[in-house]
Amino acid sequence: MNLCTAKSSKYAKEVGVRKVIGARRYSLILRFLGESTLIAAIAGVFALYIILICLPFFNAMVGEKLNMNLGNGFFWIALQVSILITGILAGSYPAFYLSSFLPVKVLKGMVKAGSGFVTPRKLLIITQFTIAIVLITSTLVIHRQIQFAKARDTGYDKSRLVSFKIPDQDQTRRAAKLVCSELFESGVAESTSINFASMFESEDKRTDHLRWSGKDPALQVTFERNYTISDWAKTTGVQIIQGRDIDIREYPSDSTAMLLNETAVKLMGFDNPIGEIVYEWNTPFHVVGVVNDFVLESPFDPVRPMVIGGPKGWFNNVNVKMSAYGSLAENINKMEQIYKKYYPAEPIRYSIVEDVYARLFDKEQRMGSLVTWFAGLAVFISCLGLFGLSAYMAENRRKEIGIRKVLGASIYDIVSLLSKEFIILVSISIVIALPVAWWAMNIWLSNYAYRTDIPWWLLAAVAVLTIGIALLTVCWQAVKAATANPVEAIKSE
Repeated sequence: MNLCTAKSSKYAKEVGVRKVIGARRYSLILRFLGESTLIAAIAGVFALYIILICLPFFNAMVGEKLNMNLGNGFFWIALQVSILITGILAGSYPAFYLSSFLPVKVLKGMVKAGSGFVTPRKLLIITQFTIAIVLITSTLVIHRQIQFAKARDTGYDKSRLVSFKIPDQDQTRRAAKLVCSELFESGVAESTSINFASMFESEDKRTDHLRWSGKDPALQVTFERNYTISDWAKTTGVQIIQGRDIDIREYPSDSTAMLLNETAVKLMGFDNPIGEIVYEWNTPFHVVGVVNDFVLESPFDPVRPMVIGGPKGWFNNVNVKMSAYGSLAENINKMEQIYKKYYPAEPIRYSIVEDVYARLFDKEQRMGSLVTWFAGLAVFISCLGLFGLSAYMAENRRKEIGIRKVLGASIYDIVSLLSKEFIILVSISIVIALPVAWWAMNIWLSNYAYRTDIPWWLLAAVAVLTIGIALLTVCWQAVKAATANPVEAIKSE
């Protein structure tokens, strides 16, 4: 619409001449709609090729397996309907508006298409830039949230930390001890810890069956849970801030020992937790240490209360702090060989904790990538519309610009004259879009317990960026009009 109406003066004269020689309005409408539908059809062909080329990259970005079923008849029907609707919508304004011109006014030069403060073309520009600004703001907020979560202190040391599964819980505890011992003696591992769960498991490892002295009977709370034999804090890098780690080898009574994290201590209301008794079902555990809060599972979630019990519980996981000597890949290869020695019938299932933690951001990063692409497309389309409007304005005011130059106006004056209206339109978009974007992204951020904020300077930066994009878009047409020979503009036909 914008690019077509940019040449509305030429089309208006053509419409006038055609009407004079007998053309009916409906034939002019069909001509404009036919032209726009033809362009949409050509665009549809290009779109198919672009989709076929880009679909593998898009699937990789969103983590899906989308495909086009070119053998499906409904697909081709839907494509043709889409092309038809697009063509009709795109050609509707020039078709119904330009075809309504009276030929006597057109040929006398008495028609100024699209004049007035409020026109469909200006409303379209405002709408396009409003959408673009909302998407730009959303992109920046999403990336800010991702970086905010990435910068969060996990509370443990992920580097060189590897976790692998033990096949059968209690029956394999002895074999697991032998694996850990050989990993340490061979120099593959700095330390090892046999556990109930890894540092990134949570969902099926929780319990709400804990009792302690002074607990409110009405309190219902779910605790994260783990069990260990020894060296759990040493292997994972979790800090002991009070008391000591569980170590069944040095303290045989640690079979019923327990560690609490800081959140659990606050929830239980312990002033001095060391020595307190916590019951899980009917088994009493004595607290021997308090560890710092650390991120378990999602980096966007708050830290939950957690208990780590002694070897009275179950075990199906081993944490390994790999040696700093040799590459991680080499040490993992050696670990696999040692594992097969004691579990020849079981394939090893291991995870590198740093990689698992990085994958926790996949959902947000995919969303950020999608919004970034959509924001780029929205800005591009908005700039096309603005370019069309600037071309129309420069063409419509060609003689005025020529007269101003003859009277002494500078190039800067002309560029400012032509740019002023566009800046007003974009400013209106900014006033509408920024509150909408702020409101929408605050709703999105409310889904995360651990979240960033939306600072005023980010919104200001979006406003400046948008105005800069708009100025760059219209400046080419404005400078072209300002540097044109005024004689060509004001001479009589």
